Amino acid sequence: MIGKIFLTSSGYDPERGKHVKDPFLGPTPTLGACRPDIRRQLQTGDHIFAISGKIDGFDQFVMGGFEIASKIAAAEAYRLFPDQRLRKREDGQLTGNIIVDAKGDQSNLDNHNAFERRIQNYVIGKNLIALRTPNEILLGRKETLEALQDILEKRGTAPIDVVGRWGTRLTEKQVLQLRGWLSSIARRAN
Repeated sequence: MIGKIFLTSSGYDPERGKHVKDPFLGPTPTLGACRPDIRRQLQTGDHIFAISGKIDGFDQFVMGGFEIASKIAAAEAYRLFPDQRLRKREDGQLTGNIIVDAKGDQSNLDNHNAFERRIQNYVIGKNLIALRTPNEILLGRKETLEALQDILEKRGTAPIDVVGRWGTRLTEKQVLQLRGWLSSIARRAN
């Protein structure tokens, strides 16, 4: 077992910024279109963790993580997870992380390049641990930088300094430490 931790794009924050659509940290967590490199490299049993994007005036935080249960093609995900099909929310933001349409072609809402590469290895997760409540998120914001520095044994003034622009590979020990720390936040915040 290994893992990967990465930062979402600037501005994406479930509490203070744009809607985070990928990864989906819901009942069945998924990573669908973003980070094809991570989806290709990691295997069943490995773990994925995501950090919120940079928002001026607010600390970033580890939003959560999950274990990879399986990987499938986006066309199969379209059939299995209709609630994750790419669509617009009432506020005009996109939601969903399945970028194909019913025919398996690129959704007209998806404007990214490298479509063929991005529809492979749709990740279905299990054993989700995520910070959701305002108290959990507040505590996560306060502790994330120090926790990342301790777990990854690297210093920096922001999460990007510690995990890097493209993310960091995690050892089994680091995966377990991150999961333990996230679990402790859930216990202490509620």
